Amino acid sequence: MKISSLIFATNNQHKADEIRAVLNNNFLIRTLEEAGILLEIPEPYLTLEENAREKSRVIYNLTGFDCFGEDTGLEVMALQGEPGVKSARYAGEPVNYKKNNEKLLHNMMGCTNRSAQFRTIISLLINGKEYQFEGICKGFIIEKEKGIQGFGYDPVFMPEGADKTFAEMDMTKKNYYSHRKKATEKFVQFLMQYNGQN
Repeated sequence: MKISSLIFATNNQHKADEIRAVLNNNFLIRTLEEAGILLEIPEPYLTLEENAREKSRVIYNLTGFDCFGEDTGLEVMALQGEPGVKSARYAGEPVNYKKNNEKLLHNMMGCTNRSAQFRTIISLLINGKEYQFEGICKGFIIEKEKGIQGFGYDPVFMPEGADKTFAEMDMTKKNYYSHRKKATEKFVQFLMQYNGQN
C-alpha cells in the first residue's frame, strides 16, 4: 500500500515547516495538533535514536497510522557532547530558547575549541516496522547571538562553509546546510522507493 500521508509526532511548528519545505508537497504531513492529538510526548532516553523511536512508537500505538518522530541535538565538542539529548531543555523547564543559548555561551566562556554539530534522527514507522534516518551539520558556536530567524540554537550556530548563523538565513539558505534537511532527504528517498516511484 502506498504512503500518501503521515502523522509527524511533534508540536513544534518550526520543525514541521522545515520538513514540509523539503517534502515539496509529495506527502501530506500532519502535526499532532493538526491530527487532533493533544499530547506532549516525553523524551526520557539518553540517545536521540531512542527518543525519536519513542515519539513514533507512542503515536503509532495510539492511532495505528503510519507516522514519524524526530529528535535533534546540538553536540558541542568542548562540552563532551552537551547539550545533546537535553538540547531543548538545557536551561530547565519550561523550554526557553533564549535561556538555553545564554547557558551554552556561559558554559563555553574561555573555550578555544568552538566545534559543534547538529544531529537529527528521524524514526519512521510503517505498518509497525521502524526505519531510522540521520542528518548531521557540522559547524561551530560563535561568541554571541546573531540573527532573528529560525529557533533554538540557530542564533549561536554557524555551519561549516558559511559566514552567517542559521538565524541570519532564510529557510532556503538554511536548508542548504541543514541537518534536518539531510535526514529528511534520506527519509523522502526511502518513501519514494517504498511507493515504487524511483
